[in-house]
Amino acid sequence: MVNPAKPPLDVIAASLRRERARLGLSLSEVAKRAGIAKSTLSQLESGTGNPNVETLWALGVALDVPFAALVEPPVPAVKVIRMGEGPGVAAERADYIATLLAGSPGHTRRDLYLITAEPGEPRYSDPHMPGVVEHVVLASGLARIGPAEDPVELSPGDYVSYPGDAPHIFDAREAGTMAVLVSEHR
Repeated sequence: MVNPAKPPLDVIAASLRRERARLGLSLSEVAKRAGIAKSTLSQLESGTGNPNVETLWALGVALDVPFAALVEPPVPAVKVIRMGEGPGVAAERADYIATLLAGSPGHTRRDLYLITAEPGEPRYSDPHMPGVVEHVVLASGLARIGPAEDPVELSPGDYVSYPGDAPHIFDAREAGTMAVLVSEHR
């Protein structure tokens, strides 16, 4: 089992309020666009909710921002993230944690994640924002990764790139599976 991650609730709360205000949208409108309850969004904005990866991706799509914009705190000039640290968010139905390593600064359009996953329920992802491409290098274990209808089996050191704006999957096949994922926003 992957160690449970504690999402950075204060950062998520501030980010959601900031992005919703930037678009001039009500709680109701953002919740509707994301397909979540208004009360869930209200809790997240107050820092009392318990978001999962699926909810945050849906909110990112609804607010037209990458996932990283919702979970990453301000970045110092030198940034070190030790194994087991960093803003990690667990999936709802799979033994899968996405730990943001580097968000996309204003002039670039990519986010970098360390993925830790265990065999069991695969992590199915709904489409992200249009034009998103995901790049994955498997660091350890075995996994089937890529388009939901035709994932590719990867071994350590293997690389795959696929459209992130279509349904996709990360299916760990061995204990201790780890990968580096780059989400490219076009």
